[in-house]
Amino acid sequence: MSLYTDYLAEIETRKTEGLHPKPIDDGALVAELIAQIKDTANEYRADSLQFLIYNTLPGTTSAAGVKAAFLKEIILGEADVAEITPDFAYELLSHMKGGPSIAVLLDLALGDDAATAAKAAEVLKTQVFLYEADMARLEEAYKAGSAIAKDILASYAQAEFFTKLPEVEEVVEVVTYIAAEGDISTDLLSPGNQAHSRSDRELHGKCMIDEAAQKHIEELKLQHPGKRVMLIAEKGTMGVGSSRMSGVNNVALWTGKQASPYVPFVNIAPVVAGTNGISPIFLTTVGVTGGIGIDLKNWVKKLDDNGKPILNNDDSPVLEQKYSVETGTVLKINTKTKKLTSESGEELADVSSSFTPQKVEFMKAGGSYAVVFGKKLQTFAAETLGVEAPQVFAPSKEISIEGQGLTAVEKIFNANAVGVEKGKVLHAGSDVRVEVNIVGSQDTTGLMTSQELEAMAATTISPVVDGAYQSGCHTASVWDKKAQDNIPRLMKFMNDFGLITARDPKGEYHAMTDVIHKVLNDITVSDWDIIIGGDSHTRMSKGVAFGADSGTVALALATGEATMPIPDSVKVTFKGTMKDHMDFRDVVHATQAQMLKQHGDNVFQGRVIEVHIGTLLADQAFTFTDWTAEMKAKASICISNDDTLIGSLELAKSRIQVMIDKGMDNAAQTLQGLIDKADKRIAEIKSGEKPALTPDDNAKYYAEVVVDLDLIDEPMIADPDVNNDDVSKRYTHDTIRPVSYYGGEKKVDLGFVGSCMVHKGDIKIVAQMLKNLEEANGKVEFKAPLVVAAPTYNIIDELKAEGDWDILQKYSGFEFDDMFPKAKARTEYENILYLERPGCNLCMGNQEKAEKGDTVLATSTRLFQGRVVADSDTKKGESLLASTPVVVLSAILGRTPNMEEYKKAVEGINLTKFAPPLEKPAGARSVHF
Repeated sequence: MSLYTDYLAEIETRKTEGLHPKPIDDGALVAELIAQIKDTANEYRADSLQFLIYNTLPGTTSAAGVKAAFLKEIILGEADVAEITPDFAYELLSHMKGGPSIAVLLDLALGDDAATAAKAAEVLKTQVFLYEADMARLEEAYKAGSAIAKDILASYAQAEFFTKLPEVEEVVEVVTYIAAEGDISTDLLSPGNQAHSRSDRELHGKCMIDEAAQKHIEELKLQHPGKRVMLIAEKGTMGVGSSRMSGVNNVALWTGKQASPYVPFVNIAPVVAGTNGISPIFLTTVGVTGGIGIDLKNWVKKLDDNGKPILNNDDSPVLEQKYSVETGTVLKINTKTKKLTSESGEELADVSSSFTPQKVEFMKAGGSYAVVFGKKLQTFAAETLGVEAPQVFAPSKEISIEGQGLTAVEKIFNANAVGVEKGKVLHAGSDVRVEVNIVGSQDTTGLMTSQELEAMAATTISPVVDGAYQSGCHTASVWDKKAQDNIPRLMKFMNDFGLITARDPKGEYHAMTDVIHKVLNDITVSDWDIIIGGDSHTRMSKGVAFGADSGTVALALATGEATMPIPDSVKVTFKGTMKDHMDFRDVVHATQAQMLKQHGDNVFQGRVIEVHIGTLLADQAFTFTDWTAEMKAKASICISNDDTLIGSLELAKSRIQVMIDKGMDNAAQTLQGLIDKADKRIAEIKSGEKPALTPDDNAKYYAEVVVDLDLIDEPMIADPDVNNDDVSKRYTHDTIRPVSYYGGEKKVDLGFVGSCMVHKGDIKIVAQMLKNLEEANGKVEFKAPLVVAAPTYNIIDELKAEGDWDILQKYSGFEFDDMFPKAKARTEYENILYLERPGCNLCMGNQEKAEKGDTVLATSTRLFQGRVVADSDTKKGESLLASTPVVVLSAILGRTPNMEEYKKAVEGINLTKFAPPLEKPAGARSVHF
């Protein structure tokens, strides 16, 4: 059997699934195709030509390397293929986006044949994905007197690769499709339980929304030729929860335009919209594809005669429709006047925010990457030629307000800014290129990140990045065939690229499934760091972190940079005293509830939450920053006291050392470099040279929220409110209820303590509750299953050393065994304690799930429909979120507890305590560390 016949067999299998041939990334298979093409009598020649031309992936894949070399042979006359003329070979090279294709074009352009060189140069002038080695060849040739090199550089200096592109069409006609009412999570567009297929774009596209929706979209396209389908979140925000590049890819696959006729299933330019706009991190992903994101504002608050909002019984504003966007409505988007109009031209909404100069550039270039690389290429060419680069791209927006201080995020952005005039201070709203210190890639988006790196022809991590980590946590629950196929391949690619990887491709250290956010929280060793991660919960307790799509992660890894506006901040402070029976998780929930009460609207959405939490160490403070993703915030910053920050950095150092001891450091000694950086930062704080980051007293905030701890007297539960008559109010994080609301009567089918929201102290709370209940009752019986998944192996090792693991083992009916990991997801649960492998487990929902229709009480962050638990035929699945003690007690009781039961159960237990930083917090740090 040859690779080609294997490929044919795979094609037949895919046909039965309604799929086309899978795009080719294997150079050995392409070599077989070429051999069959050269053999004019070969029975497979015609198909081989089609596969080579239309189905071979570009960039730095091994397939692209073999294809580029063959096209070079054709251009030089060393191979003769009637169907691929030299001119067609040049065209194919122009669509291969860097890597081997650039190397071939440079060989031709800098060669001895003048006619060939001139043609290759014209193609090179259209390319932007050049890296240091490519630029060095051009510079060297120019300095050696090459007229062709000078000509190419002159074109780059003028940015002709951008200026000669067609302008964005003035009027975009769309036909609407309402994907759902209320907030639309990216899980609807790219379900977590289908994460294994994300790198197979056509296959993954079949999971968007549902088959009926896909069919309806296709019908709309047939009914409205020439118009683009606009996907809408009616009465909600589009793309909440995560950036998820696969979500935008799916939307583009069904509604967008093909990026290149020679690259299958890569579409660009989708149009998405929401009554309340697009989630910030998802909007970044839309920009990656050159798409359009619209804030419809088609439902507005109904006002009384005094101009005040009329409220419902639940104190939420009554909304009234300003204009209809029901499915099948034809609308027009004018990109010049920046107005949304009806088909007849009636103005419906101002959409200026969708068409800033920068966003229009992304649309013109077919995506943000081309602009990022284009700017870099223009700067290089101008500097090499010794000329001034003309202002081709929209100037960065710079806002500097004299006399106004800086918020914490403004300080971090100013400190890390690239290309800003020395001494210039920028405030919120300014567009800034910043250096990125830490990058995280997670395993269900990592394969897409590796594809993006190949597509942009990157081969090694940028030296600007201090540390980067590839996790294995999202696929930790079940080591099934899909994981076995995908994860080792991903780990090898990322390890070779320069990341610290959870799994050693050589098998020399034990495979780690630690939750990525916890690892990133440890390897972030400065409060001045900028972190980019391929997950919406990339929220650190040190520095400022942004969840991003797989492509932005790839860009950060390849260039060490990110570009974004400096966000506005909302200041959160605390007053009062935390009651002994409350856990800090209740403070987190109460922050959301009190914010909504104080402001009416979610002032956190799209902004940075600057939380003055100061006295909590990194692990516990992370509980707050992690939750901010569900508050729809863009990011969060912890303002920490000097002593607390030093404690957090010492803890981070010890955990990084554990990683080193396990053999996880690389040849570049990345992990040791992070310890050295932490030592330097600790010395700066202790000496007073550079204290812990704080905002200026005269900083300006979008809003301020004061959380009154005195008002928090009961455990709080975030409820998806699945039966709310108003569909738009289901599955949001705005419904926060005290435990007494349920009267001790709400049935709980399963409890889950795990995900990135828990720290070591949470697992200790589980152990202590079991000890207390055993002492009081002689034994502990569970009336509902309790799943416990520690976030990291370090935590389990420490629990074993401190004696807490024994009681957990005593009551467990299942304990993970890394020597024999589960090969199949659990579908039914007994009323026992399950000790699961470190990782995301139920929170991710891509492998392990609760039984359909269950009511789950969890410490996790996600209450999206179908994420943790799917609906059954008779009952909607519910994922309610609460603190660890509430979850444990509910699993034991089989229902939510009343206050008397709860207080008795937590008596004497060291819950995570918190005192506002301005108070003298004797013992305010949790005793768990």
